[in-house]
Amino acid sequence: MKKLVTLALFVFALVFTTNTSAQKFSGMDKSPSDMASYPSDYKISEKVVRISYGRPQLNGRSLTNLAPAGEVWRTGANEAPEITFYKDVTFGGKEVKAGTYALLTIPGEKEWTVILHSQLNQWGSYFYKEASDIVRVMGRTSSGDSLEEFSIAFKDVDGGAHMVMGWDTVRVAVPVMW
Repeated sequence: MKKLVTLALFVFALVFTTNTSAQKFSGMDKSPSDMASYPSDYKISEKVVRISYGRPQLNGRSLTNLAPAGEVWRTGANEAPEITFYKDVTFGGKEVKAGTYALLTIPGEKEWTVILHSQLNQWGSYFYKEASDIVRVMGRTSSGDSLEEFSIAFKDVDGGAHMVMGWDTVRVAVPVMW
């Protein structure tokens, strides 16, 4: 009888502790994270540059409202993107040491200011301080097919690549050379 009571208590405890300790998971992020690297081929493990960023979607909204001209923008969604250079590079014509930086931008009509910033792990650009800028370069704008999701990709060029950011019909390219 004692064994039966012990077994019943054990089963009872097992059933109720499983329900109370079950992990709840949130739904899919509305602006999921993504990553771009160069070289982009997954078979090449020695990367020159890698960037992780949030991918906001237009969802019927205006790009000019989401990334206002003349204002520092986090360059994506959620946390400011982090770009890692695994070797010293020339970014938009300026020398940058290997390391990890926050990537911020200031949208403009014909050019965007692209900023490599020393303050990592920042939500958005709310605590941006210009004194923490490592470099500021200009990226010329062009237009293309409409993109619903903000995207970053690297395009091969002689001696390096162009980091291309695109959202809606706007494209901004910055050369990365090594």
